[in-house]
Amino acid sequence: MTTSETVRFCRFARANGFSGGITETLAAVEAVHSVAEGSARFALRAAVCSSKGEWDAFDELYEGFLRSRIPPVRKRTTVCGVWMLTGRSSDSTAGGDKKEMSGAGVHARLKKMDFSTLPQQDQRPLEQLAERLLRRMSWRLSRRLTSQPSGRLARIDLRRTIRRSVARGGEPIDLRYKGRRRQQAAVVMLIDISGSMSVYSLFFLRFAHAIERHFKRADTFVFSTSLLRVSRLLRSRKLSDALAALAGCAADWAGGTKIGESLGELNRRHGALLTRDTVFLILSDGWDTGDPRRMAAELAAIQKKVRRVIFLNPLLGLADYQPATEAIARALPYTDVFAPAHSLESLLELEKHLSHV
Repeated sequence: MTTSETVRFCRFARANGFSGGITETLAAVEAVHSVAEGSARFALRAAVCSSKGEWDAFDELYEGFLRSRIPPVRKRTTVCGVWMLTGRSSDSTAGGDKKEMSGAGVHARLKKMDFSTLPQQDQRPLEQLAERLLRRMSWRLSRRLTSQPSGRLARIDLRRTIRRSVARGGEPIDLRYKGRRRQQAAVVMLIDISGSMSVYSLFFLRFAHAIERHFKRADTFVFSTSLLRVSRLLRSRKLSDALAALAGCAADWAGGTKIGESLGELNRRHGALLTRDTVFLILSDGWDTGDPRRMAAELAAIQKKVRRVIFLNPLLGLADYQPATEAIARALPYTDVFAPAHSLESLLELEKHLSHV
């Protein structure tokens, strides 16, 4: 059982009345990793059960979880370890889907839904909603972060002011300015595609595709045990084409996690992308199998170069989550924003974090 499946099981247990929290979730992850594949059931029972009633109900709970993982028989492919339906393009919407997507109540429910607990029947509607809302958000951000100054950096453009005043009888009411146009902020994104992130990576790639489409200076990297630049693939006009290209690239999908080494590779090979105009985003749960001091040191070096470091972590969606891992604890001093990224609503919150950059 992978780390992401273990986290999903613990959430499934809480949804069915078990009392475990983040402490039990972390214990379950460690327990499952320390035993053979066939012993995962017993490791989970020991980690999540805190009473005789839970112990007695565990077998039924576990069988229910296994049944919930069985997908319907449909044509599928995988990207980042996540099932993707390929019977229809994500860029088109059938009439039945439109009907299902209608209503503010449905949208509000889907926006708040944790990606890791998403039922199969909600997968397609949420993908469609995410594509539309993320596209709108990235367009607004690209406009906001490229503005014409009207203060001391600009001068009145007399020619354009006179031209605009003709329609108002010659009164120069609408002053037009000229000056140095503020350069659009650059965005550099690192997306964790390791095994523990498989249920989130697909939505993060949707987010990156929207940003790449609207920012002239945007670069996306994926990483698990090594770093891979995927900006060119994500610039496809259709999201379905971008995801298909990503599925065939030489990336270590659903592998281990070496965040510190990947950050180091970014600093060494792509350091020119990290400037004072850059907003640096890392989307990861912070489970680093490498030296946690390396992750902190590399992130500190990045923070000195860029305008802002934003760390989006899906585990923050857990109500009782605490940054208990040593890697996260060491990295937090070099992070300007540490925010959740477990749902569409939390991803859309990024607009608030970037609006004043």
